[in-house]
Amino acid sequence: MLEKKGSRPPAMTTGQKLMRLAVIGVAVLGIGAAFGYTGGWLAPQRLTADRIANTFEPGGKSHPGFRRNHAKGVCVTGHFESSGQAQALSSAPLFSPGTTTPLVGRLALPGPNPYAPDSSVPIRSFALRFTMPDGQQWRAAMNSMPVFPVATPESFYEQQLAGAPDPKTGKPDPARIKAFFASHPETANFREWVKTARPSASFATEAYYSLNAFVFINDAGTRQNVRWRVVPVGEPAAADATPEHDQNYLDKDLNQRLSAGPLRWKLIVTVADPGDPSNDATRPWPASRRQVEAGTIVIDKSQPQDNGPCRDINFDPTVLPQGMAISDDPLLPARSSVYAVSVDRRTHEGLSRPMPSSSSAASEHSR
Repeated sequence: MLEKKGSRPPAMTTGQKLMRLAVIGVAVLGIGAAFGYTGGWLAPQRLTADRIANTFEPGGKSHPGFRRNHAKGVCVTGHFESSGQAQALSSAPLFSPGTTTPLVGRLALPGPNPYAPDSSVPIRSFALRFTMPDGQQWRAAMNSMPVFPVATPESFYEQQLAGAPDPKTGKPDPARIKAFFASHPETANFREWVKTARPSASFATEAYYSLNAFVFINDAGTRQNVRWRVVPVGEPAAADATPEHDQNYLDKDLNQRLSAGPLRWKLIVTVADPGDPSNDATRPWPASRRQVEAGTIVIDKSQPQDNGPCRDINFDPTVLPQGMAISDDPLLPARSSVYAVSVDRRTHEGLSRPMPSSSSAASEHSR
């Protein structure tokens, strides 16, 4: 379940592995930033949403008007074609047989820098907002990794402290990173994935995962824990990014593919068995679990994020229609709180600098 497509890369040294973990740890802060929100887990020193959002501004520096994380991205539009197969699990209107639901999405790169090279991290993100005829919305925020590093707010905060740049060197301290992972065995699945994780040369060829568990509720009121992923259709695996790739190659690749026709992903819902953890994003469910093909996501147009339809959307994953609910995963309400802080900051700032030359424009992915 944690296999990465492509041939096995050359072995990395211990130092390289630690630095890679540090970079990825910072990159996924958009998910984990949510951990701390307002719960005061680190009492008596309360960890708030504002303090977490501040971690996207190392040394007090930020990119005003941009998303605090996933700052570099591109808007996409299209629709969702329901297969009808998920209707038995959820009464959400978009799962009705034959239903077509419009969507607005955002493909993005993790991190707070809207000018970062596309090859800087091996993770890509895909956020979607489905709008149903009666005005209900489903907002989903996914990433191209199958598991999250840690399961609790405390552990994530510790990870961020361990991976923070040393003021003297401007780089993370490998010894601190090594100590953190040595003391957190729950990171094993994530560390295994990292070993072969490489930045691909296309948004279109990635699978994207919900990571958190959610609850689907059908017409009879039956509740079922689920996770989902979207899997590309008819797109062969892209090559790994190389130094020869342009800094903004993802946007160029996306536009080139769209010029040949729409891009499609199958929405696959994984149904939990009793006892499968719903509150621990570090633990994948067995591959033998029931898989339901809910329908197809179709993307037919992209637009720069500075003036595109995704610009002002807060892709808060707790915005759900009837037939869906959040699980007991502690990350979900936390993510919602930090997203709100991020949106508030950037909308008060506005854009204060020229836009990057590619899709890496203005609004931040509100994670």
